[in-house]
Amino acid sequence: MLRTVNRVLLALCGLVLIALGGPVLAIGLGVKPPSWWIHDGKHDVLLSRAERTKWRGEDWWWPVVIAALAVLLLLALWWLAAGLRRRRLAGLALDTGDGDGATLRGRALQDALAAGAERTDGVDRARVRFTGRRTSPRARLRLDLDAQASPVLVQHHTVTGALRTARESAGLDSLPAEVRMFGAGHGADRVQ
Repeated sequence: MLRTVNRVLLALCGLVLIALGGPVLAIGLGVKPPSWWIHDGKHDVLLSRAERTKWRGEDWWWPVVIAALAVLLLLALWWLAAGLRRRRLAGLALDTGDGDGATLRGRALQDALAAGAERTDGVDRARVRFTGRRTSPRARLRLDLDAQASPVLVQHHTVTGALRTARESAGLDSLPAEVRMFGAGHGADRVQ
């Protein structure tokens, strides 16, 4: 979702900058503006003194300006925090049955799951990343397959083997996973 929000906000900022800056740049470069353009001369100002001071005397003006700027600041801080947030799950909360619980390092389970996936026939390399919440993690696997690997068998063995073992060892009810497989590039066989 953050990726979509980033794209929409950047597109809106770009459109506003083009809509406001384009005509000003064109006039500054000496383009003769059409009659319907807001500014009509190279030495024309963007906002006249009357336009800049029009609402200063109104009682509602400054509270509205301050509220709008506060909302923009909060949105910008939320956007920054969302962009800086860790994408990788640092630890998983385990129910030990004694009421205290324990924490399993996410990196340890990632390494174990990657090692289990690499033991599958046809997998050259496996990379794993956990995302989500501590109590409901999601796994993302990237499997690099060798040239003779059968993707259907690799998927079956990964799901029934490595993923099941990781889910059971962490004591999770479910472990949603996204498995992406990539074929290994190899040169053409030489015929003699």
